[in-house]
Amino acid sequence: MELLLAQESWPFAVAVLLLLAIGVIEGAGLLAGVSLSAWMEQQLPDTLDAVSESWLGWLHVGKVPLLVLLVLFLTVFSIIGLACEAVAHGLLGFYPSPLLSVPVAFLGALPVVRATAATVARFVPTDETSAVPLSSLVGRIAIVVNGTASLGYPAQARTRNESGQTFYIHVEPDSEGLKFVSGDAVLLISQISGTRFHAIPNPRPDLL
Repeated sequence: MELLLAQESWPFAVAVLLLLAIGVIEGAGLLAGVSLSAWMEQQLPDTLDAVSESWLGWLHVGKVPLLVLLVLFLTVFSIIGLACEAVAHGLLGFYPSPLLSVPVAFLGALPVVRATAATVARFVPTDETSAVPLSSLVGRIAIVVNGTASLGYPAQARTRNESGQTFYIHVEPDSEGLKFVSGDAVLLISQISGTRFHAIPNPRPDLL
């Protein structure tokens, strides 16, 4: 308890309190028929810069619910941070400043969250088991996330259905000589198979 109440540990104490608050809000939401997880998914902007898209893909956003990723991050961040504070206090006799412990905890949490999310993603229902058929995504706008797409060589893209549910798919142009790069907006024109689609450059940027 002394560790949590120490002035230097306040960022990690706040992370623990946020975890408790999320649990309370999600529990109350279930009773009221409102999902905090669904609300968070709706807050993702339709378009992001290439760097943001790459980071989201790296953290498996779209494959794992945002709420799960947030809980994972807060948990790992607080554990690493409090562990650093405890070890430093035991060895040096004082708690290090948050200016030192917070960056260590933040950077240490990211790869752990990514690795854990990759494991969690295996147990999240795949698109094939979803109640939403992937064919319904034809006609939607997608944003290329990673890689360069050319005919026969798809790249990962992110899109949403009419309900706002996020899907990570693979797109490729429908003709030779056309390429899509990270950040490009494309129109899905046909489903090749599974999560693979033919696309063309977005003919109407005002649709975004």
